[in-house]
Amino acid sequence: MNFKYKRKTISLSPEKLIDTDFIQPGKSLPLVIKPAVDGINLATWSASNYEWLETNLLQHGGILFRNFSMSDTGSFEHLIQSLSKELIEYSYRSTPRSQVSGKIYTSTEYPAEQSIPLHNEMAYSRNWPMKIWFFCLEAAGQGGETPIADSRKVFQRIDPKIKEQFIQKKVMYVRNYGQGIDLKWENVFQTPNKSEVESYCRNVGIEFEWKDGNHLRTSQVCQAVATHPKTNDMVWFNQAHLFHVSSLKPEVRESLLSTVKEEDLPRNVYYGDGSKIEASVIKEINEIYQQSAVTFSWQSGDILMLDNMLTAHGRKPFAGTRRVLVGMAEPYLT
Repeated sequence: MNFKYKRKTISLSPEKLIDTDFIQPGKSLPLVIKPAVDGINLATWSASNYEWLETNLLQHGGILFRNFSMSDTGSFEHLIQSLSKELIEYSYRSTPRSQVSGKIYTSTEYPAEQSIPLHNEMAYSRNWPMKIWFFCLEAAGQGGETPIADSRKVFQRIDPKIKEQFIQKKVMYVRNYGQGIDLKWENVFQTPNKSEVESYCRNVGIEFEWKDGNHLRTSQVCQAVATHPKTNDMVWFNQAHLFHVSSLKPEVRESLLSTVKEEDLPRNVYYGDGSKIEASVIKEINEIYQQSAVTFSWQSGDILMLDNMLTAHGRKPFAGTRRVLVGMAEPYLT
């Protein structure tokens, strides 16, 4: 689906209500929307202009709402509900987060000095949110930017031979829980009940095996690329570069491999047939993500809405306090 975009102001009355712009010259991701007059209720305006917002989200992949008066979690959740009726619980987890209120969570709670590579939320599964929202309560004193990248462009830039391998074989994610290094299975599945874990796994096609010492191993073959259900665009949609053993820092990788076999690592990834993904392939994919990235600095009160299939996101290291909340909506079920 092709879209044509013109800079414009949308009004509910003869009075101009909002202005649109871009974060960087020559970059159409994200579209920036700012109020042109005081007193606009963003949730009310958004609900009244749903079709226009949806069209622009599908074209650009992301919309940044800036300078609107929003300062609390309840208003953020209400905004999401005004556009996306069904919020999603973060139930099959890959990273540590805390529930703030309802189905609103903290952003990934990795140490401030760590970066988070660009990725599409829950692309390591067969089910994912179509939309993901971020709300900046407090911008970091230094750093903490959120790079974003167009997943359509990432797909286009990857070597055709690499793409063909992934398209044919897909991706297998292998996780080992209970070694005290990564998330516990109780945290990942949000239950201490083994029967509930087994039921969840069967329902979504995850292979599982209970090991000695309350350890659990899971594996699941998922998509490497996907077709967006509304635009029909092909997108690069997996987290192979995050799960791959080569993504670990060398000293961490060497330490782990000195104590466990590669198949027993807390997390790793293979081609869908179980064969190893070459480190050189993962390196090339990471480089393409970096080439495709657009980075912006948060301002307190910013709200970022992303189409999760069209746009990947990450995090830069930071210093000081950084508080960014996350909401996910509109489950895609395969």
